[in-house]
Amino acid sequence: MKLLLRKDIDNLGLCGDVVEVSSGYARNYLIPHHLALEPTKANLKAIEEDKKIAAAEREKRRQVLLATQARLVGAEVTISAACTPDGHLYGSVGPREISRALIDEGHSVHADQIKLTHNFKEIGTYQAPIVLADEITAEVKVWIVAEKSVVPLEAESSGTEVTDGAAGDAGNGQTAEAGTGA
Repeated sequence: MKLLLRKDIDNLGLCGDVVEVSSGYARNYLIPHHLALEPTKANLKAIEEDKKIAAAEREKRRQVLLATQARLVGAEVTISAACTPDGHLYGSVGPREISRALIDEGHSVHADQIKLTHNFKEIGTYQAPIVLADEITAEVKVWIVAEKSVVPLEAESSGTEVTDGAAGDAGNGQTAEAGTGA
């Protein structure tokens, strides 16, 4: 079924394009959501204003993406991850973790925009390619470092061993059972 697009639709076309789609997609999604019309002469004339609006929106979005690209130049993020003594990560660092670190640094990069060939599985320095749009790309340096375990200063200075919180107040002469009332 041929339809005239009223809005830009990813992987389909831009506003004003006449596209061929399945009849179910047209009836169930495009036409009810006012995203497309039948390509009549009257509709082709009426869509001219929508085309201008869509072109202005595309240009505004392009400017925002170019500004984001400029902010990402030279950007670096550090991600700490649990690893073995020889530097192999227990898990991996992928687009989600990189995106979260970039957002923490004040950059608006979605995980879908980070295009890794594979997740990082060792400690080191990597380049992560970011594709903001077809022709707008950037690269970010990602430092993956070993996660440090945090030891309270008082335990470190007193020489007592800190395991997990299960011992509770055992250092005060109380046992774990003392607080149960038994």
